Amino acid sequence: MSPLEEAYAGCQRLAQSHYENFPVASRLLPAHLRPHIAAIYAFARIADDFADEPGRDVEERLRLLADWRARLHSRQVLPPDNNQSPDKNQPPGKSPFPDGNSPPGFVFPALHDTIERFELPVSLFDDLLDAFTQDVTTTSYATWDEVMDYCRRSANPVGRLVLRLSGYRRDGLDQASDAVCTALQLTNFWQDLAIDWSRGRLYVPDEAWRRHGAAPETLDGHQISREWAAALQECADRTRRLFAAGRTVCDGVSGRLRYELRATWLGGVRILDRLEASGFDVYHARPRLGAGDALVIGCKTFFWS
Repeated sequence: MSPLEEAYAGCQRLAQSHYENFPVASRLLPAHLRPHIAAIYAFARIADDFADEPGRDVEERLRLLADWRARLHSRQVLPPDNNQSPDKNQPPGKSPFPDGNSPPGFVFPALHDTIERFELPVSLFDDLLDAFTQDVTTTSYATWDEVMDYCRRSANPVGRLVLRLSGYRRDGLDQASDAVCTALQLTNFWQDLAIDWSRGRLYVPDEAWRRHGAAPETLDGHQISREWAAALQECADRTRRLFAAGRTVCDGVSGRLRYELRATWLGGVRILDRLEASGFDVYHARPRLGAGDALVIGCKTFFWS
């Protein structure tokens, strides 16, 4: 196995080791695209961990993300078989990574190869890093416009990158993809409300919870009040409209990608259904997709109507 093949294999192992509600480099994707999807996922997964995983202060998180951005642009990367060597670009004793070591060295050899092969806009990766950085510095949002702008950078680039990998560069598909990706991101916010609040973060915009008379401090009681249920219903209604607006992307592509996008869309809607059915009680019944859901989604994916 060549060093580049080893780099892609490392990205695929990382992608397969993380639980996700939505498919990551799944069997529904064309086989030749899976390593490239995994490379993009590995880049984003590690950056997201920099922003979210416990045990780091704000300054360290920002240093890690800044270094990740520098690696994206510099092409000066570690060899893929050197997963824990000190970063040669850092002066001795100044490495921004935990214990003076760098993160897995396989990510950027694979990612840069993917970017070059498919002529992917680096700006989309910068958008992702902007969103992760915002997660470190911003803990709440006043308006829906602010939340949607965050989703534009945190979620929408992923859909556009998948379309570019598959050879699609059409405005209509991009817009439909953006709607689905934003809906998936919003669904994840409502699903993870309790987790995010425990970390001091709230994605339900002020204008939504104020409209229904809810108050953030009541979430400390680990209960979803009637006011919060009403606010979250507004959030779910908006999210469902986005799923509906973006549904056309599932049939705007062909081949195996069509089935991957259908499964992703169906998985997101199913989580939203579960949230509504539970009264948004994410403290006691955070919805997850299991084997039974996979069977239902699989059937609906191939018998789409």
